[in-house]
Amino acid sequence: MATHHHAEPQGADLAVAAQATLERSGEQWTAMRAQIFRALAGFDKPASAYDIAEAVSKAEGRRVAANSVYRILDLFVGANLARRVESSNAYIANAHPDCLHDCIFLVCDSCGQTTHLDDDRITKGVRSAAEAAGFSPVRPVIEVRGKCAHCG
Repeated sequence: MATHHHAEPQGADLAVAAQATLERSGEQWTAMRAQIFRALAGFDKPASAYDIAEAVSKAEGRRVAANSVYRILDLFVGANLARRVESSNAYIANAHPDCLHDCIFLVCDSCGQTTHLDDDRITKGVRSAAEAAGFSPVRPVIEVRGKCAHCG
């Protein structure tokens, strides 16, 4: 498999990397954005905007609207801080926000666990096929639905 490797910060280090990436893109790292990123990174599988709004509401002691969370998640996806799992309409924190590349998600239909793979050979093939069809790919989304090793 043609993979590439990079550091994958966790916890506070991931938040620092996310903040630096967002600020390099010209955006501010506000307290609300920090709370939403912290909540997103705290989930062990993809989370919906409603899941994140509930987690932030509990942490803040006040109601946070899901539409506000959606706006920030859209910003995070655009800045490479989060990835959207299209088939689940859910999000995961990008474990390496400073590395822009295509990725593949393996989504378990039983437990919802989602595994992120980097395989440049496959994503390059998808890009090449799109270009051969006269299409200019921006960011391919590849999701494979099935059962994880634990549920299989």
